[in-house]
Amino acid sequence: MKQIEVTILGQSYLLGCPEGGEVALLEAVSNVDREMSAIRDGGKVKARERIAVLAALNLAYALAGRPAARAASAASSSGGEVDVDHLIARLDLALGADGQLL
Repeated sequence: MKQIEVTILGQSYLLGCPEGGEVALLEAVSNVDREMSAIRDGGKVKARERIAVLAALNLAYALAGRPAARAASAASSSGGEVDVDHLIARLDLALGADGQLL
C-alpha cells in the first residue's frame, strides 16, 4: 500500500492508498475539503472536529441518496456485514493528531 500526502482544510495528512486507488482517493479528498471549506466559510462552526463531523454527515447523506448506495445498503441489511472497526480505524488514521473517534 502506498502513502499519499493530501491537504484538507489547510492541514496535511498522510493517507494509505491501495495501488490503483489514487484517483478515487484524491477525488474523495477533494470532496471532503470542499465540503469542510464550505462549512467553515459559512462562519457558524469554528471547531475543526465539528466541521469534520458535519461534512461527513453531509457527504454520507448525499451518498445515501444515490441509487447504487441504496442497493448496497439493502444488501448490507439483508446479510452482508459492514466492518465498522475497519472504518473507524481508517477514520482514526485520517484524523491523525486531531483525535480519534473512539
